[in-house]
Amino acid sequence: MANAARIAVVGSANTDLTTFTDVFPRPGETLFGKNFDLGFGGKGANQAVAARLCGADVLMVARVGSDLFGEATIKNFASFGIDTTHVRIIDGVSTGVAPIFVEPNGQNRIIVVKGANDRLLPADVDAAAEQLRRVDTIILQFEIPLETIYYTVRFARANKIRCIVNPAPAIPAQLANLTAADYFIPNETEAELITGQAVRTPAEASACAAGLLGKGFQRVVLTLGARGALVASAAGSTHVPGFPVAAVDTSGAGDAFIGSLAVFLTEGLSEPDAVTRANLYAAMSTTGVGTQKSFPRRAGFEAEWSRRTAKA
Repeated sequence: MANAARIAVVGSANTDLTTFTDVFPRPGETLFGKNFDLGFGGKGANQAVAARLCGADVLMVARVGSDLFGEATIKNFASFGIDTTHVRIIDGVSTGVAPIFVEPNGQNRIIVVKGANDRLLPADVDAAAEQLRRVDTIILQFEIPLETIYYTVRFARANKIRCIVNPAPAIPAQLANLTAADYFIPNETEAELITGQAVRTPAEASACAAGLLGKGFQRVVLTLGARGALVASAAGSTHVPGFPVAAVDTSGAGDAFIGSLAVFLTEGLSEPDAVTRANLYAAMSTTGVGTQKSFPRRAGFEAEWSRRTAKA
């Protein structure tokens, strides 16, 4: 690889507070959990770390709070070699946090408190514009203000930069302000909330993707968990199967998919190959606890890729 992919993430940074429990409490009930884990997260930060671990040069544009998590978040980015020039501390505001509750089968439930993430504004994109113009791909998610997302999509289009929008978590948005993005990548739940269409079967997933294309999106990738992903464009739709693994914690798997996909696409892989590789990277992330801590490094991924594809 002569030149590393250059990826920018304009997005969120949270601290993940993960509790493992056999059952969830009823209203007014207090239960003992099994284990607890504290780690760095936020969809934007996770995607940045995944891209970096896959070998990209990564620029993070984010806001954190003036609390004990803020400085630690910046140090965490730096520990991976992520450029933190445009990760700023906002006085008097908390860093974003995400309490995560994990069931024995690895399924998770997450509550996000955005905190300083809500202070990432279009002016901050302008402040980072000189560096952003030098990247190959910009990634966005829905844990920052929508006005900033819309503005960054327009910035990417004006500067001919590939743009990936991950509408997570799903909130009401003006889709017309997002259709200039090169890729729109929701999961099943997000796609259903955005379109009002069920996404329980392959046929429903195809219909939902077609509906999003009908709204003006160029390419839609529906991530389907263990089933892989559906890739759709005007040329048609293709189901790209997932990889079986013994999942421990699915937290961050979607972020692992998107961060790795951005790198594989930027490196020049075909879309089907890039999505297939991203499926494996995401699957590998579910075999460990937490989000960023569970993401494999490129060498480990390539070894598993070689092992899996040798069997094909």
